[in-house]
Amino acid sequence: MLTKRGTRLPGPLKVALLFAALAIVMTLIGILRGQVSWHPLSILIAIILSGGTWGIVSWAIATAASDVERDVHDAG
Repeated sequence: MLTKRGTRLPGPLKVALLFAALAIVMTLIGILRGQVSWHPLSILIAIILSGGTWGIVSWAIATAASDVERDVHDAG
């Protein structure tokens, strides 16, 4: 979801981007420590899998929490 200039990203998307970035940093540290072969395809797959997985899972959890909070607020 791209937003117009001047608008803010939704909270769950911010959480997803943060956790994806953290996962990519941890992957890069693992690569530098020798946990992944230096083949470019291996590095690319490691970065995509870690960042993508952490991003999607954290987005799903943050979206669910946001929905619950909105429902509680609407019910109260």
